[in-house]
Amino acid sequence: MKNTIIQSALELFLTYGFKSVTMDDISKTMGVSKKTIYLHFKNKTELVSDTIVSLFNTIINGITAIRELKHCPIEEIYEINRFVMEHLKNEKSSPQYQLQKYYPEIFKNLKTKQFSAMHDCVMDNLQRGMALSLYRSDIDSEFVARIYFSGMTTIKDKSLFPSDVFFANKLISTYLEYHLRGICTTKGIAKLNIMTKKKEFK
Repeated sequence: MKNTIIQSALELFLTYGFKSVTMDDISKTMGVSKKTIYLHFKNKTELVSDTIVSLFNTIINGITAIRELKHCPIEEIYEINRFVMEHLKNEKSSPQYQLQKYYPEIFKNLKTKQFSAMHDCVMDNLQRGMALSLYRSDIDSEFVARIYFSGMTTIKDKSLFPSDVFFANKLISTYLEYHLRGICTTKGIAKLNIMTKKKEFK
C-alpha cells in the first residue's frame, strides 16, 4: 500500500504541484481514507520526500539503461533528456521550482544527489565523445560537467525563465544545443545539425 500511495501522490504532485495537492486530494483520488495514508506517512512532508526519492531512483535507473546502450554521445544526451522530461510530465507544474520554494531541505538533498548522478553521466559522455572525435579534445571536462549541471538547474528558475515566455521543452532543447555547439568538433557539429533537423530532437 505504501508504494501505491507514493505513486498516486507523485502523479498528482507532478500534475498539479507539490503545494496545491493536499492529503485530502490524495485520499480522494485513491479512494481511501486519510487515516490509511497516515498509517504510512506521518505528514505531507514525509510523503513528498518519499515520492522524490522514488522518482529520483526511477529516473536514475532509466538513465543507466540508456547509457548502457552506448549510443552516439550526442544522441545519448537527447535520449536522456527525453526520458527525464517524460517522467516529469514535461515539467508543466514546475516541480523543481515548487520543491525549492516550499520544501527547501528536500530540494537541497535532491540537488546533491542530482549533481553526483549527472556529474558521472556527463563525464562519461564527454570522454566517449572525445574518443570518437565528436567533442573537442581540449575541453576541460570537469568545468564542462559542472557548468552543464549549473545551466540545467538555472533554466528551471521561473524568475529568470518564466513559463509564459519560455516553454519547458523548447527551453531545454535550446540549452542542449547551446551546450553541444560549445564542445563539438566539426564532425560533431555535422552530426548535431542532422539531428536537430529531425522532429524528435527539437
